[in-house]
Amino acid sequence: MTEPSFSSVTPSTLPDQSVDKATARHVVLASFLAWMLDACDFFIVLFTLDDVARSFNVSLQSVLLAPTLTLMTRPLGAFLCGRAADKYGRKPVLILTIIIYSLIELASAFAPTLVIFLALRTLFGIALGGEWGVGTSLIMESVPKSWRGTASGILQAGYPAGYLLASLVFLLLPVLGWRGLFVLGSGAIFSALYIWLRVPESPDWLARQKADTQHGSAEEHLGLLAIIKGNAALCVFAVVLMAAFNFMSHGSQDLYPKVFLALERHVPPTSITTVVVLYNLAAIAGGLFFGFLSQKIGRQYAIILAAALTLPLLPLWTLPHSLLWLGLGAVCIQFCIQGAWGVVPAYLSELSPPSVRATFPGLAYQCGNLIAASNALLQTWFATQLGMGLAPALMLAVGGGAVVVLVLTLLNARLYPQRI
Repeated sequence: MTEPSFSSVTPSTLPDQSVDKATARHVVLASFLAWMLDACDFFIVLFTLDDVARSFNVSLQSVLLAPTLTLMTRPLGAFLCGRAADKYGRKPVLILTIIIYSLIELASAFAPTLVIFLALRTLFGIALGGEWGVGTSLIMESVPKSWRGTASGILQAGYPAGYLLASLVFLLLPVLGWRGLFVLGSGAIFSALYIWLRVPESPDWLARQKADTQHGSAEEHLGLLAIIKGNAALCVFAVVLMAAFNFMSHGSQDLYPKVFLALERHVPPTSITTVVVLYNLAAIAGGLFFGFLSQKIGRQYAIILAAALTLPLLPLWTLPHSLLWLGLGAVCIQFCIQGAWGVVPAYLSELSPPSVRATFPGLAYQCGNLIAASNALLQTWFATQLGMGLAPALMLAVGGGAVVVLVLTLLNARLYPQRI
């Protein structure tokens, strides 16, 4: 039996075996809801760190371990959930993942000690890391081929939408307390019921399972290490690309509101909230726009355009002292950064070898995210070394990420023109 080779960084075949359009709409909505609610639960932790610290009578630095541990275990979740979805189907694993992260969120609300709270947030990272890859494979294998770009943008818009939802839920903190917010966040479990009732299994996965049963498939019988070995260039390309994507995203968001706007530009809290809401709305719009555009001009060229437009916006985003211009810069740059992200689910799915389509996109994303976890430390280090405030460090991280995304995607586009 000859082992198939996927060593070139070139799009794999993603056949158009979609469900009917009415059902496809349920698939898109379900995948969007799952990612949005997952992101919302993650951001609730970030918004309540100081409240959790006071509740356990510990320092804020101790509680900061919670999001760190969550980020560290996301690649493990992408691997475990992705492999399970490739073997047992997208639908059951997605449902199980949502149930697990919802129950962990609920258990976090009743954690009696900081140690137990941190252990639960570590487990939450596994579910958080697993959901995106499984949801991506389900949606990309289920919707009509002509929908994939737009569906990709809708799915990725779930992340800024989850940020917005968490911001609204946070307004209930004086009434519910941080534990009540976690209980509210566990309501995401109802989306699992919706998927169980209205979303079918991926038709592409079912077709490949049937073909493998009847005729056997060389790729299906390869172990994961053999698949990675046969796709070494693709794996390196995807992880480096996603690290650059995450430096763009985290580099533009992590320190920008509270450190840059609040401490360096002395923007009042209410104005910061307004800017954050506006740039998250722009992020949603950008993901939808460039996802749709990728259906017209190709995934690669939509990413290239969004990354290229990011670069001239960097000075407007960081150098002004006027709130109006800073706000405009933040809105424009998030439109472009998250616009590029809106193409990622479709792009990675179409690059992925079929037998690991639930594992590959999610694992590449989360490994890249793990590399970019050093973003905040690097930005503050650069700011200290340069002695010019945070603005140059912000531009360096985001601009550097955008250049890497642009160059890698352009190189791949030149070597392997993608046909949609």
